[in-house]
Amino acid sequence: MKKITFLLMLVSGLVSAQNTTQTISGIVTDGRVPLKNVKIERTESNNVQYTDANGHYTIEVVPGDKITYSYVGFKPIEILVEDVTRILNIEMFPDITELNEVTVTKSKRKSQQELKLEYNTNPNLIKTAYGIIDPETAAYQIRILSEEYISSVNLCILDVIRNEFPGVNVNGDCINGGNITVRGSNSISFDQSAIFDVDGQILTDAPTWILPANMNRIAVLTGFSAATKYGSVASGGVVIINTKTGNSYTQSKELMDKTRLRNNIYKGDALSSADLFNDLPVYLQELNQSKSFDEAKKIYEYYHTKYGSNYSYAIDGLRYFKENWNEEEFENSIVENTSNSFATNPIALKALAYVLQADGNFDQAFKLNREVYILRPNYAQSYMDLANSYRDLREHKSAASLYSRYDYLVNQGFLKSDSTAISTIITRELNNLLALNGNEIISKNVSDHVLEEDFNGTRLVFEWNDGEAEFELQFVNPEGHFFTFKHSIMENEDRIANEKRVGFSCEEFLIDNSLSGNWQVNVKYLGNKQLGPSYLKAVIYTNYGTPSQKKITKVFKMDLKGVNKQLFKVKSKFLQ
Repeated sequence: MKKITFLLMLVSGLVSAQNTTQTISGIVTDGRVPLKNVKIERTESNNVQYTDANGHYTIEVVPGDKITYSYVGFKPIEILVEDVTRILNIEMFPDITELNEVTVTKSKRKSQQELKLEYNTNPNLIKTAYGIIDPETAAYQIRILSEEYISSVNLCILDVIRNEFPGVNVNGDCINGGNITVRGSNSISFDQSAIFDVDGQILTDAPTWILPANMNRIAVLTGFSAATKYGSVASGGVVIINTKTGNSYTQSKELMDKTRLRNNIYKGDALSSADLFNDLPVYLQELNQSKSFDEAKKIYEYYHTKYGSNYSYAIDGLRYFKENWNEEEFENSIVENTSNSFATNPIALKALAYVLQADGNFDQAFKLNREVYILRPNYAQSYMDLANSYRDLREHKSAASLYSRYDYLVNQGFLKSDSTAISTIITRELNNLLALNGNEIISKNVSDHVLEEDFNGTRLVFEWNDGEAEFELQFVNPEGHFFTFKHSIMENEDRIANEKRVGFSCEEFLIDNSLSGNWQVNVKYLGNKQLGPSYLKAVIYTNYGTPSQKKITKVFKMDLKGVNKQLFKVKSKFLQ
């Protein structure tokens, strides 16, 4: 009964959030000057507005709406409205098409390394025992069924093929077993059964034990096209199954390879905190010159009347007092006042929780993450953050329960699914919890024989409090090569749209031990469509997946735009 009540509350919350009207305003520019008569359209209705002579606009929307900005000669921009969206200052980019006469293009055929890097973001790719197949460049036709079309109503692969692949013969059932025959076999006298390629492993019997919920992609090759790679054993065709648990091409696992893709040499141009000291707000400069706690307190209270409506002011003050004066009572008053003042603002509560987690104040951080969970029950990030807070408090059963609840709600359709980002991270979090603390959660026999961590090395998990935050993370390896993760509408519009659709703001990166030395992580902040800063949390796991695993949390304020700034360094060790 409790589960039913919770689900009804969840659905009620979703409906309520979607029906709350809010006004969005802002200014549209080309990066230099305001743009007049930019068309601003609420996609779900006929509500169309235009910017005035100064580029200003207002429009009525509800959370979940999409707003499209369009202007002749510029690329259209689509923004998904969130519960906290009130100001959207948009910078539009020219829509430039290069002429064929002066453009040199390379072959559309990509290398296997490039396809591996693209696998998670391109649902039209399928991996096989002989590499990844791209239908666009394959010499034969191939149909790929992605995860979103694999219904959980099916019991096994036989049902999936029978229901989703017309023209493919399926014999038998999921209980007694069966086989699949692909039309186009080169046999005249009889139809040979298809073989199965499951994450690169060749099987002759139908793998009916694989649950459809664990299937990421499915493809079918006819006997003629399959024989070119698999040989005569595949004359009856091949059914290819990519599972979620067998996916070794996650973006996070390829950080080492990505730094080596091109001749990207780091020029040492990232600025340190000391270099940026003079760019601190006036109130922080004055606080840093204080000679006593009482003097600092007076300065903080004086500027609070001017900046108190901005949660970043309180966070700046809290961090200053923690680092300089260790006055716990006053620090707690800042936390309490900020929590109360911004009780309905999840991005403010998340930023404050970041700082408390970095300081080891897990009790107060848990309370804030619980409030965000209540405010955003339809956000995947809410489940992971609250579960991780339970882990910080060593309440491992509660953490495991919340990870599992997220998976259950996704499977039941109450939460939107995602197989390439947040779901992968939550699965890793759960696996890590069970690998290290499984004996507290499940029977020892199960934890000893089933639970294994799939990665050992250094794991970096980044979270940002504002879904509109745009930035670039630069990873410089010990050899001086770098890879840049670009989180901006200009470079990765689909990724940001998916983050808002599912409700998450995070990414993970894994560094193995194949290269010894220091990795440096830098960030270039690009803005968040308003005047306030955004906050970036980095959780650094060393010896990940081993009994000696350790975790360090760092929090960074992103406010100065267009400057490559040093964040931290991590050391990896070469293992023979």
